[in-house]
Amino acid sequence: MSVNQTLVDHWLSVQLEAVLVFLGMKSPVRTYPLQSHMVVLTVANSFSASMEVSGVGPRARSITVSSEGDGETGSVILGISDHLVSAMVPTNENQTNKVLKTSTVDLSLHAIGPGSHDNNSVPLSAKGQTMEINLQALASTNNGSAAVAFMTLNGMESLLSHQYFKTENKTEMYSDVFTAILPSLNTNLTEPVNFTIQHKKKVPESGIVTCVYWEEKSKNKEEGQENEGGKEGETMRWSVEACWVAYSDENYTVCGCSHLSTFALIMQIGEPPPENPFLEWLNRMCVIVGLFFFALAILTFLLCSWNPKINNTARLHMCLSLALSHLLLLWNDRYVEHELACTVMAGLLHFLVVASFVWMLLEALQLHLLVRRLSKVQVSQRDGLPRPLLYLIGYGVPFVIVGISALIYSDGYGATEAEVCWLSRQRNFNWALTGPVIFILGLNWILFCATLWSLRPTLTNMKSDVSQSKDTRLILFKIVAQFVILGCTWILGLYQTNLFFQVLFIFLNSQQGTFLFIVHCLLSKEVREEYIRWLTCSCGKDRSEPSNHSGGVTARRDCHELCAAHTP
Repeated sequence: MSVNQTLVDHWLSVQLEAVLVFLGMKSPVRTYPLQSHMVVLTVANSFSASMEVSGVGPRARSITVSSEGDGETGSVILGISDHLVSAMVPTNENQTNKVLKTSTVDLSLHAIGPGSHDNNSVPLSAKGQTMEINLQALASTNNGSAAVAFMTLNGMESLLSHQYFKTENKTEMYSDVFTAILPSLNTNLTEPVNFTIQHKKKVPESGIVTCVYWEEKSKNKEEGQENEGGKEGETMRWSVEACWVAYSDENYTVCGCSHLSTFALIMQIGEPPPENPFLEWLNRMCVIVGLFFFALAILTFLLCSWNPKINNTARLHMCLSLALSHLLLLWNDRYVEHELACTVMAGLLHFLVVASFVWMLLEALQLHLLVRRLSKVQVSQRDGLPRPLLYLIGYGVPFVIVGISALIYSDGYGATEAEVCWLSRQRNFNWALTGPVIFILGLNWILFCATLWSLRPTLTNMKSDVSQSKDTRLILFKIVAQFVILGCTWILGLYQTNLFFQVLFIFLNSQQGTFLFIVHCLLSKEVREEYIRWLTCSCGKDRSEPSNHSGGVTARRDCHELCAAHTP
């Protein structure tokens, strides 16, 4: 420590003795009564001098306190404070309010006597912090008199540092240190006291505010031992015992405590897990591969001629939404420094991810309806829901969710502590995405199981002979692939406790486009025939002679007729 503890203790003792003598609380006794404002002035000067000699406060010059704090000095000053505040308590029977504001101390004192009748909770404030206490209930157990003081000392947070709060998390002092005192009153609180504490700055996403009080214990007394010479050891710390967080938001916290002491608000910030370079590389590679197959699937759905009864609208727009969201996720850390661009990107990602899951739900619904029609041998002009209804649900629902979220908390979009453009965890805003995703995943699981149940007769009647073994394996593969396509594997996001589940989550959910391309394109006979036509057209066009202008035009017309696009 840079502060000489012995010198500080001696100086403060002398200072206190001088003050007590001046106030008539110690011999030589005063012969003339002092005016109230003189008492307040003397107490204020004593507070200022106490903080100055400790190395903190607005008038401190030559002494510097260690970053780890100086709990011994702080405890001595708190003890002095109790005596100084007691000197300000009047002895009359009336209700008294006193306020002391200087560059060092901000103090509010409220006292009542047997002649006062105040049945309401008394609010006191000091440097923006407030306290509510039922003083009348305390007075009823103390011959009708009671007094309470609420104060802050400038620089006390440097002495009673957050380093005295023992935890595995990173800590930071998030408020001024304030003291609540019941001077000249030997009784326990009849009910808890509430403190409204203003934050020094915005609470981080991973932060947890903790209401603490300054505790001094005799270590050896607890252990039933004594040091050599009979001197007991002292332990000082910030403790959470009998204090709790009643309410908290980004600006202030309400703490409830069943005792009075010196309090503060300490922020605990959990250390983020170290980034795994392998997972970062695997995620980027898998997303790039998935984007390639998304592009192939989108081109196939746009350019191929399909059976008029087949409705590929949900598949096409699911591919578009997923591909765009995956592409933006690769770049959402590039615009963190640009506030507007980062906010727009976070909002767009929110829309695309929700839209992707809505289109997954529509695809699951259409698949279920198709299986039910086939099992009942129903003939329809076109499978699935009408296209306008699909567009209304597929893009209308995400638009409403994002719009309401932006109206409620527009600051929720932007840069996060992970240095990406995404949804903030403040005010649980991330549930604007997590909630709809979990709800849709639950519906997709239900629809997938219902579809398998509808296929039960087909699956049970399959023959086990060799001629159908290939078809059986193909059907089983399509079932597993459809499970991935519908996003059911996103449930693995809840089990990211070890490397295996992390790798499995990255691989399966980045390859939705791959599985979709294989099931709905490569394994489709009609699509394979279209691919053959494309190759035939390309080869025929390459072999055509440039000089034969009319032949080239005819070949291009035939190719166009064969490969005409029927947009789903």
